[in-house]
Order: sequence, then structure tokens, then C-alpha cells
Amino acid sequence: MAKQTKADILDAAELLFSEQGFTQTSMREITTRAEVNLASVNYHFGSKKNLIQAVLKRYFDILMPEVNTCLANNKVSSGSEGVATLLYALIPPMLKLNVLRPSGTAIFVQLLGRGYNETQGHLRRFIMTDYGETIRALVDAIQQCLPDLPQEALFWRLHFAMGSFVFSMASSRALTEIAESDFHKHVDIEEVISHLVPFVAQGVAGNISQNN
Repeated sequence: MAKQTKADILDAAELLFSEQGFTQTSMREITTRAEVNLASVNYHFGSKKNLIQAVLKRYFDILMPEVNTCLANNKVSSGSEGVATLLYALIPPMLKLNVLRPSGTAIFVQLLGRGYNETQGHLRRFIMTDYGETIRALVDAIQQCLPDLPQEALFWRLHFAMGSFVFSMASSRALTEIAESDFHKHVDIEEVISHLVPFVAQGVAGNISQNN
């Protein structure tokens, strides 16, 4: 019973956070949708910040072991081609997030975007504390593809790449509808990501000489 109550709270919070954002979602709205009282939320999570972190943890706990496997099997090659190869290898792990719920991949990225847009500092600390080793290994793998790119330039390019990814996932439904209407082609979330990868890879690799 307690386990189901906790899952109901997480499900309700996740949907509300993705729809409205962390700041705009009240605890009352969460308890109403989950059909529980506030005492239950406090018992299981203690605070709204802890609840936000728990919502993301369900996704990260699926994603990060898969990313570690990808990195362990990655064969480094240089330039945008190397970055693209690495990013393509990360598509299956991202799609595994759909096991939590339909459109789990898009919801997860939306939640990440909310965290950045709403300056949820505690969320960044939580991610780097619990999953920082994997994130640093991923950044290092990209850096190995671009050994002549200064770290500062890589910082900016990766954040711009993340912005492109968040926007594309947040608007994936609209993009698939436009593709179907304008080009008479059915596109799923995997194809949206596949279209995005070469664009992001070129952006991250870019013209290294401009930053020296």
C-alpha cells in the first residue's frame, strides 16, 4: 500500500512538473491528482525538492547504467563523425526511458529543461552528486573526439547542444505532426533524435580554429 502511494505521488508530480514546471506546480495540485494527503507526501519525500529529485531519479537510474555501457564500448574517432557516432550510440539508452511511461524520453528531457529554465540549483547538485561520474566520462569521451577544442569552447557548445535537444524533445509532437502534414511521412521519436544528431555533432565539433 505504502509503495503504491509513493508511486502514485511520483506519477502525479512527474506529469504536473512536465506540464507546468517545478515552480508553478503546488503541493496541493500534486496531492489532488495523486488522491493522497499532504502528510503522505511529507512522509515519503520530506520536501518538494526531494520529490523533484525522486522524479528525475527514476529516469536517471535507467539511463545512466546504459550510458556507462555505451561509453565502455565506444571506439574513439575524431571530429564531428566521432561525436555523431557517440551520440547515435546513446539513442537506444534514451529510448529505454519509454519503459517508465509512453513518451518517457520526451518527458525526461522536458523535466531537464525545466530544471535549467527555472534555475533549480538543488537539481544540478543532485545530478552531479549521484551521476556526475558518468556525466564527466561522457564529456571526456566527446573531448577525446575533439582534442584541440578548448574546454571553455566545449562547455558552451555542449550547453547549446542541450538546448537544441530540449527544444526538439519538448516540441517533438508538433514536429512529427508537421512532418506528416507537409511531407506525408510518419516520424517517431527515434527519427526525431536521428535527425538531430548530425546537426548537434556538427555544432559541437564546429570550426575549432575559431576558438584558439
